[in-house]
Amino acid sequence: MSLCAECFNNGDHTGHDFNMFRSQAGGACDCGDSNVMRETGRHRLRTGENVPSVPRDLILMSEMVLPRFIICIIQYLRDGYTEPDTSTERDLQKVLQQLEPQISFLEELTKMGGAMRTVLTKILTNQQTFKDLSMGQEENVFAKKNYENYLSALKNSGLVSVEQKAQTGAAEPTRGSETGEDQDGGQSIGQRKRVKLSSTTKDPSIMDSLKHKCFLEELLFWTIKYEFPQKMVTFLLNMLPDQDYKITFTKTFVQHYAFIMKTLMKSQESDTMSNRIVHISVQLFSNEDLARHVTEECQLLDIMVTVLLYMMESCLIKSELQDEENSRHVVVNCSEALLKNNTYWPLVSDFINILSHQSVAKKFLEDHSLLMLWMSFVSFFQGMNLNKRELSEHVEFESQTYYAAFAAELEACAQPMWGLLTHCKVKETQEYTKTVVRYCLETLQIWFDAIGFVDELAPNQVTFHLPLHRYYAMFLSKAVKCQGIDLESLLPDQEMLMRIMVHPLQIQASLSEIHSNMWVRNGLQIKGQAMTYVQSHFCNSMIDPDIFLLQVCASRLDPDYFISSVFERFKVVDLLTMASVHQNTVLDGEQERPMLEGALTFLVILSSLRIHLGMADDEILRAEMVSQLCMNDRTHSSLLDLIPENPNPKSGIVPGSCSFEEMLSVVADFKAPVFELGGSMQQGMYTPKAEVWEKEFDPIMVILRTVYRRDVQSAMDRYSAFLKQSGMHTTGNPWPPYKERTPLHPCYKGLDRLLHCKTLHIVIFTLLYKIWLDHSNMSEHVLCMVLYLIELGLDNQVEEDKEDEVRPSEHCHDSWFPGTNLLSNLHHVINYVRVRVPETAPEVKREREPPASTSAEASNFGQNSRRLTGNWRENVREAQVFSLVAERRRKFQEIINRSSTEASQAVRPKSSSTRWVPPGTPPQLVTEILEIHESMLSLLIKLHQKLSAKQNSLSATWLEDMDANPNRHVHGDGITAIERILTKAATRSHQSKRSIQEICGKVFPPVAPKKNSPTAKKTMDKEERRQRARERQQKLLAEFASRQKSFMETAMDVESPDTEAAMDLGASEVKESEVLYDCVICGQSGPSTEDRPTGLVVLLQASSVLGHRCKSDEAKKLPTTDEERIYPADTCGAAHDVRLALMQSFFKDSSCLQSVSIGWDGGVYVQTCGHTLHIDCHKSYMESLRNDQGMQGFSVDKGEFTCPLCRQFANSVLPCRPGRSTEVVSWHMSTNKKTSVLVKEVEDLQEQLGLFPTESNLSKEMELVIKDIKNTTQRKYMDYGKNPGSPDNDFLFMYSVARTNLELELVHRGGNLCSGGASGAAKRSCLNQLFHVLAMHMRLYSIDSAYNPWTRLTQVAPSRDEPEVPMLFRDCPSLLIIFVLTMPQPLRKEHFICLVRTLYNLQYTQALAALSAKFSPEERQAWSTSGTLKKVMEISPSSPYYLYHPIICCPVRLLLLFHTSPLLCLAGCLGLLDPAPQPSNPMYSASCLDWTVSAFDLMSQWCSEVTGLADTQTLLVQDLQWASPHLLHLPDNYNTIFQYYHKKACTACKKVPKDPALCLICGTFVCLKGLCCKQQGICECVWHSQHCGAATGIFLLINASVVIIIRGHRFCLWGSVYLDAHGEEDRDLRRGKPLFLCVERYRVLEQQWVSHTFDHINKRWGPHYNGL
Repeated sequence: MSLCAECFNNGDHTGHDFNMFRSQAGGACDCGDSNVMRETGRHRLRTGENVPSVPRDLILMSEMVLPRFIICIIQYLRDGYTEPDTSTERDLQKVLQQLEPQISFLEELTKMGGAMRTVLTKILTNQQTFKDLSMGQEENVFAKKNYENYLSALKNSGLVSVEQKAQTGAAEPTRGSETGEDQDGGQSIGQRKRVKLSSTTKDPSIMDSLKHKCFLEELLFWTIKYEFPQKMVTFLLNMLPDQDYKITFTKTFVQHYAFIMKTLMKSQESDTMSNRIVHISVQLFSNEDLARHVTEECQLLDIMVTVLLYMMESCLIKSELQDEENSRHVVVNCSEALLKNNTYWPLVSDFINILSHQSVAKKFLEDHSLLMLWMSFVSFFQGMNLNKRELSEHVEFESQTYYAAFAAELEACAQPMWGLLTHCKVKETQEYTKTVVRYCLETLQIWFDAIGFVDELAPNQVTFHLPLHRYYAMFLSKAVKCQGIDLESLLPDQEMLMRIMVHPLQIQASLSEIHSNMWVRNGLQIKGQAMTYVQSHFCNSMIDPDIFLLQVCASRLDPDYFISSVFERFKVVDLLTMASVHQNTVLDGEQERPMLEGALTFLVILSSLRIHLGMADDEILRAEMVSQLCMNDRTHSSLLDLIPENPNPKSGIVPGSCSFEEMLSVVADFKAPVFELGGSMQQGMYTPKAEVWEKEFDPIMVILRTVYRRDVQSAMDRYSAFLKQSGMHTTGNPWPPYKERTPLHPCYKGLDRLLHCKTLHIVIFTLLYKIWLDHSNMSEHVLCMVLYLIELGLDNQVEEDKEDEVRPSEHCHDSWFPGTNLLSNLHHVINYVRVRVPETAPEVKREREPPASTSAEASNFGQNSRRLTGNWRENVREAQVFSLVAERRRKFQEIINRSSTEASQAVRPKSSSTRWVPPGTPPQLVTEILEIHESMLSLLIKLHQKLSAKQNSLSATWLEDMDANPNRHVHGDGITAIERILTKAATRSHQSKRSIQEICGKVFPPVAPKKNSPTAKKTMDKEERRQRARERQQKLLAEFASRQKSFMETAMDVESPDTEAAMDLGASEVKESEVLYDCVICGQSGPSTEDRPTGLVVLLQASSVLGHRCKSDEAKKLPTTDEERIYPADTCGAAHDVRLALMQSFFKDSSCLQSVSIGWDGGVYVQTCGHTLHIDCHKSYMESLRNDQGMQGFSVDKGEFTCPLCRQFANSVLPCRPGRSTEVVSWHMSTNKKTSVLVKEVEDLQEQLGLFPTESNLSKEMELVIKDIKNTTQRKYMDYGKNPGSPDNDFLFMYSVARTNLELELVHRGGNLCSGGASGAAKRSCLNQLFHVLAMHMRLYSIDSAYNPWTRLTQVAPSRDEPEVPMLFRDCPSLLIIFVLTMPQPLRKEHFICLVRTLYNLQYTQALAALSAKFSPEERQAWSTSGTLKKVMEISPSSPYYLYHPIICCPVRLLLLFHTSPLLCLAGCLGLLDPAPQPSNPMYSASCLDWTVSAFDLMSQWCSEVTGLADTQTLLVQDLQWASPHLLHLPDNYNTIFQYYHKKACTACKKVPKDPALCLICGTFVCLKGLCCKQQGICECVWHSQHCGAATGIFLLINASVVIIIRGHRFCLWGSVYLDAHGEEDRDLRRGKPLFLCVERYRVLEQQWVSHTFDHINKRWGPHYNGL
């Protein structure tokens, strides 16, 4: 079902699972279609009831004009068509571009409503109108030529071309240009298939060329011919709400289906065309009634299957599987574009779609000829993409076609299979299942015959593609599970089962070979195949059916035969000898252990997996979910993706099943996203509950589902961590826990016989013995799997089969077991074993010559094979089946036993044996007898001793102790596993219990030295060396970690030199020596000198953060309707710009530029990581970076680099001024000079001329860093004067840099210097070094004493005529910075305090003046008549009298405090006030006033300067208090943003952008990458970032829900601030889930913007080249 946004928003979707996506091809909204939606649902349907009919006169004109208009379009399309192979893509596009207005007009007509669509339907489907208008009239030459063009285009539109028909003279096609077989014998194959196709096709019109009867048919024809142009597709889809049109169009679409396939195969843009085809077909075939209608009337199923067959026949090649020379089987060629590009996808998708309808699927299953046709289609994929193992050299070219093969099997074979299986769930559909199974077996038999397969596989070959096997397996599973069919009735004879078993078993063995690096010469692609085979999207259609089929075979075949086949296929038979030395003819030494582990793991999986053997759907879903969660914590979407889709229900569609969400809440806990300022953006994760780890963790399921082997280790590590945390197992590494299985379905009870057969018991005994004696290639995993098999056998008992014991073909050796029951065989003692070993083996009593490399048995085996190869096919198969079983079993036992007795009857030859045995003379082997005297129980007890490293680790009374605590064996290591097995054996058998007690009662001596062979000793030495190496490694790692920790502690606490002295005003201890700096490049420590200066690593960046502050502390709201607006005039930057412009209109420019600060927008912020380096070392470092071409992420040419120590991003070095700590002494020296004396000293200091610094390396670097600071921001943020580039501009910019950094420091401290605490950057502040550099530069500018503001602040002087800025209009903090930076350095504290006191007087007066400007006339009269103003000035500063004057009310006092609070705060920090005023003794602003001359006179002078000026009130009232900067306030639901902005037109180009974006700082709507909005070669996002954020931009991409950051010439993807209900991002809105604002993430984004840390925290930066 699909809905438009409007209809969707009108419905109630609470509790619904839905996806929202953007349809690129338009489409019909299903709202109101009762075939799709129930009228009783919660969605308000749009219905056509009570719609008035349209007057006839109104539509008459349309009926007259539109036929001519449509024929005009058709004629244009005909005329634009050229002969095949001559038309290019450009020609077609040109025709379509010229037609775009006409097609757009038709599209607009469809939007006019149902009446117009009805008119269009009548015209498009009227046959007479088409006949009258379309055929070329004789008198019209153009029309005639036009019609001929059309006929020419129609000529080859069928499956069979006109030329082929002419050649054959019949409708039945023969092998022609479309078949891809080779010449040698291929013709018969091609003819057989083609005859089959034509004879089974009920509708011959599929073969023929098309014939059109109405406009709609021809319009669709040209739509296909022109490869589905978007506008035409949209028009055709928009007409679908008209039911008559929908039916006719669907029939027309089916009629053109073959032509669509042919066009698709020829297309250069098949991907785009495929999407557009599916956009149409999914609208047509999703309606069951319509699909059934066209199936019955138009033979839709026949057409689809036939078209798919024809499509695949174009890329068939001869199969090389098995008998390469004589093979008659053909498979698809995976390297063809058809498969590589998934060109078949739209047709297969349609087929899957119609099979989802029960009525259509039943017709398919009832049509036997169609089923057989489909099986022949599936057989094209059987055995494709064959891999041949490279044995000598590495493959030259690694083919990457394997994924095309997997995708083809999944989409073309498996998904239709799942579609059919959904309709075979009840007993009434038994016949369908039986039919499919019968045809599967028939087709498999045909396939076996075609490839020449009888018994054994050709060596070193594997194909992962067996769709016929999987069809058979899945229909078997469904028949037993859902339909109650007896399994026996669906199984073939024993020999066929043996054949069916071979190829799936080969795949399992090949998986182990690949992981054992036996296929390493085939390249990485073979590992890719092994991983894809088990990957979540493929596993339920590949490995699961394969395992199930093998389980079925194992349950029905002789268990000894099956076990023998497994070990033989895994090539580890030679390893299974009790001798300490063996020789393997097919495996290298390092491959034996992983192959043995693989074979045992496979047997465990085979015996324990229950997915198709009795588990309910809910149990399967739970097991899958638990296994994925145990590997790693998962996000909701990744978990949903990793759970195999079929047959497990995810959304509760299957009746009675548990939904995905319910199951997830039962087994997992949700971990909310973790947000760290400096960390990565983590998403919401699900982690297993504690009881899941305790009771449900299944390592076997984990092994089955892991794509990467490291995931198994990850699961075990997490399991270990849980056990240690919960205290269940605290010492050593735990083993994988044993999990009891659900009972087998009665049909599969025979599977348990695998665990109770002598061959497996021989293997188990042998391996236990070898592990006990530390033979080579034995591992902990081998022991773990052996114990698992024993425990499975104990838990799954079978009834004794008496007949089996006395069967004549069974040849029991004295040294092995008398029966098949594991419980009784456990305590059976093996006394002696005869082995065949090389002469050099330690078991041999005397020295002999070294033998050759093969065993006698293997050699004889090969000779027998060669001798009998000529006539073995003549034997009757049926007669040899059981003799083969017995022979293979006996032969297998002999090989394990190395028995010297030869086979008494002819061995059935194996074609593979001759290839496995290398040529050479048979070796001389020695028969030796080993003295064993052990049973499996005794070996288990000895292994317990070995693992616990204690003699007699199990006491005689051990079993009684176990009965008291039965649950202690659930979790633990190998010791626990052995104890658990022994307990089970004792509980279930009295004989075993007696044996255990008897063995435990004995005192075991240490392992005899004679048993320790040199090989075993070597292995032990090797293990010891490994252990020591591991210990050394751990020690080194621990040492490295401690060093790293101490380094990080020192590195993170690096304080910029002199910073503490400057910032910590209460320092008590002062050093006399020079300040020393550590260079992080050369490592030397020393002072910064004139000749070799040291510098701080800094990052200079332009910032507009201060300019975006508002008066209100609430963030501005992002507009989501047309009525909402954002007004930027109330920001700090805008207010200061207005103030400066107003001043410049009244006063002298140079005076204005000293009265305010700039840098609110585009100011330069300087920050450091705190590390220092020599300037010359830095230059060498930059040169090395420049020579390294591999550097990414920053531009060395722009001076960018990363700190050599901490790797923090930087772009300049700030020189440190040489200095001694005596300067700090002079700062702290206290004097008792009078204020008037200090004022005079300050005046004298200001009149001292600044000396040009001597030419030195330090001065040069200071000049360079000033140049860097100027280059950091744009010119427009520096030139505010009327004369650009003037010294006044430069002077203003310099002191404004200091102001910007001080203001940002204040913002970072929370707006308070005293109580806010140090910011995160306080320890790494570089203000001291920055002020020294700025002071050096500003001292070069001398201020004329006549215009020096200091004299006007401290003296009553006559007024001048020049229009200077009055003192009451000047900005006090700016004056303070100017005074500090222009006075000689270092500045004494008493002089600084004098500056602050003087400026506080001005600030106080400004506050009073601002208050008076706001008075009403009545308040002003009251002040004037009472003389309060004069009294205030005459009272001593310490008297609080005026505050209690009745005329000065409370609001006035508050406003005074508001205006003077910044300097009051500074005064408090300087110690000018009491540190903590008590409530009983409040602090008054007047107490800080300190006048050197008559206050009344001075204030009168200042007030006289503003008298008579216009706009006095505007300039008097200054905005001193600004709130912290904020990003925009966003709505909670992302859909609110998306619905408003994704269709909003750009304000610049007036078009709807393809990629719209929003600035989160100011709310501007911009085009991302929009060429239409480019300015001066810069795209709109970059342009806006330069103007809004001084080259820093934060943009929300509307169509992707992600935030991107632009910083200068670089950009990065930050992440998303909108997450779904499970705490996950939905980048690019692919999943279409509802998204909600994550407040924590948004706060982190805002914090990074305010603190200017984007460059440091985000690591993945790239150049944008002005293209965003």
